[in-house]
Amino acid sequence: MLDIKFIRENKDIVQEGITKKRVDFNVERLLQVDDERLKKLTEVEEIRSEHNRVSNDIGRDQDPALKVQLIEEMRIMKDELKEKEEDLKLIIEDWQRMMLQIPNIPSVDTPDGPDESGNQILRNWGEKPVFTFTPKEHFELGKDLGIIDTETAGEVSGSRFSYLKGDLVLLQFGLIQMCLEILTNKEILKKIADEAGVTIIPTSFTPVIPPVFIRPNAQLKMARLMKPEDHYMFPNDDLMLIGSAEHTLGSMHMDKIFEESELPIRYAGYSTAFRREAGTAGKDTNGILRQHQFDKLEMEVFSLPENSMQEQNFLVAIQEHVLKSLNLPYEVMAICTGDMGFPDNRQIDINTWMPGQNRYRETHSSDSTAGFQARRLNTRVRRSNGKIEHVHMNDATVIAIGRTLIAIIENYQQADGSIKIPEVLRKYVGGKEFITK
Repeated sequence: MLDIKFIRENKDIVQEGITKKRVDFNVERLLQVDDERLKKLTEVEEIRSEHNRVSNDIGRDQDPALKVQLIEEMRIMKDELKEKEEDLKLIIEDWQRMMLQIPNIPSVDTPDGPDESGNQILRNWGEKPVFTFTPKEHFELGKDLGIIDTETAGEVSGSRFSYLKGDLVLLQFGLIQMCLEILTNKEILKKIADEAGVTIIPTSFTPVIPPVFIRPNAQLKMARLMKPEDHYMFPNDDLMLIGSAEHTLGSMHMDKIFEESELPIRYAGYSTAFRREAGTAGKDTNGILRQHQFDKLEMEVFSLPENSMQEQNFLVAIQEHVLKSLNLPYEVMAICTGDMGFPDNRQIDINTWMPGQNRYRETHSSDSTAGFQARRLNTRVRRSNGKIEHVHMNDATVIAIGRTLIAIIENYQQADGSIKIPEVLRKYVGGKEFITK
């Protein structure tokens, strides 16, 4: 969330950011409630102070008549205090609810736009493959090769589930291994940063397998709380399934105070994720593009505020390095104000070329949330001068595995229906060069 002091001092900027994000919220109304909160808080504190003073007077030697009078004053004050504390409680609940409705403010370099039509391409990389035949979509190739089975999964689990089989499974774990080797190698990471012109402290990522369940309250603090119909909820257990490893990586350090020398902290989290995909009936129903269950490798970074922009640029450079290693054509896109995430102040996506669909599809996202999530999570850093402030947080996809597999299948398909395995992955699949029947 945003700091209330910042909101008061920059209400026009905050309102403009809210409007650009197409959120219906009135900052003036929040400030009115905040005035009420501060006024009532002052009244409560004054009564408490007077109550304590009278209590001390009673404890001293007093004549009986004066003591009776003071006891009666305390009774009246107690009743008044109870009433004002109840009023204050209701005002604070209203204030907190409103504070949680304010989105993060877009960065100055975020393009303004109403929806995805306002997104801007920053750069492209790679040559799209040229085929002597009409390229097929991944689900056709996967079915013919026996490596993707959605029909059996439909009978066992329902729509938007799949069985991955054989060499495609080896390819999936090869992708994970390749990426972890990159993320845990300081020399490779430094080279990626240098080539991208990014200034970072070259520490590696700590691999993590996080829980796939999260408490709704922790998810709320992450500001990634999608609508209940989008999540798999387990209210009897006060749990929900995560929609990304980011959700349980970012909340690892709730109420933590880091020392300045400890930052940045970088995690690479691998997990299965779950989304109900409500409202997507009829969209991408074939194959493994839009599934209820999918696997991802995510990056999460906790950094000093002044370094967060460089950290996001570093994460994007890693994403590009992975796609270049796989020789998959892609475009880097700046997400506009009307299409970006609620807690994001800057969002960069990467779309990878899918020749079977004859278009780019999103495979990566990089979200800078600055101190927005950290303030909700109460994740802070103690500076060398003793000052304590909120850290900045960044999250980004290393690989959305299903979509990366789709890109490989479609870009590396051959005329005979086989799939050529990217050279960088062959060592993970026993040296095989092709996936064949």
